[in-house]
Amino acid sequence: MNDSTKPQNDFQNPQSDQTSTPDQTSNFDQNSQSDTDPLDSAMAHLSQYLKSATEQQQSLQIPPLKDWHPTQIGKIDIVIKANGDWWHEGRPIARKSLVRLFASVLWQEVIDGKITYFLKTPVQKLKIHVEDAPLLVNDVAVVMDKDVSFLEFSTTTGDVFRLDAEHPIGLRPFYPPSLAQKTLINDPDIRPYILVRDQLTALINRNTFYHLIDIGELVEVGGQSSLLLTSGGKNYRLVMPKLDKNFY
Repeated sequence: MNDSTKPQNDFQNPQSDQTSTPDQTSNFDQNSQSDTDPLDSAMAHLSQYLKSATEQQQSLQIPPLKDWHPTQIGKIDIVIKANGDWWHEGRPIARKSLVRLFASVLWQEVIDGKITYFLKTPVQKLKIHVEDAPLLVNDVAVVMDKDVSFLEFSTTTGDVFRLDAEHPIGLRPFYPPSLAQKTLINDPDIRPYILVRDQLTALINRNTFYHLIDIGELVEVGGQSSLLLTSGGKNYRLVMPKLDKNFY
């Protein structure tokens, strides 16, 4: 695929409006919640789940979130940055095992027509902020299963899945959260996404997407170029989306 068919902006490492220093780790990493911290109860539930989970497992274990119906609803100052980093109270969460735990209880709901994200436990559901996609794909490989090749993706938080009908892939424009004013965007950042689980999507990072370009085949249909990917004996096409100039 030539340069004109690759995304023009770096969707792997968007600039964050905050920078971290060694002493700016989240208090989750410091295990030092105050006795009066209203988040103590929520952290207790998550900590209990963390202790019961096996951190050495090779694949992410997802609890039965659909069967949980918590009655306590609240907010927690956690942000999933557009580059996949997790932040708490303006500071990065450094412990990968903790981020992995949080990712395992990610939940999405549509409220008043808007996608809203939560950390969900059997007792509580805590709203968080997501700048782009809640998950990030950082690897893809061609694997063989009964003499059939599949494209297998991995996320930074432990999800492993294959490109198939349940995990569709596509391109769509990304509009930065900093764009508060209703202005016309003539050249938005086009990014690749794939559905992972429970309606949660993942952004495919730059290096992984370029690997997909090498794996796939560039084809042209009706004067439009697309990337043809084959997985499980079926073909999937990545085409540039039609942009709505009246998006705002």
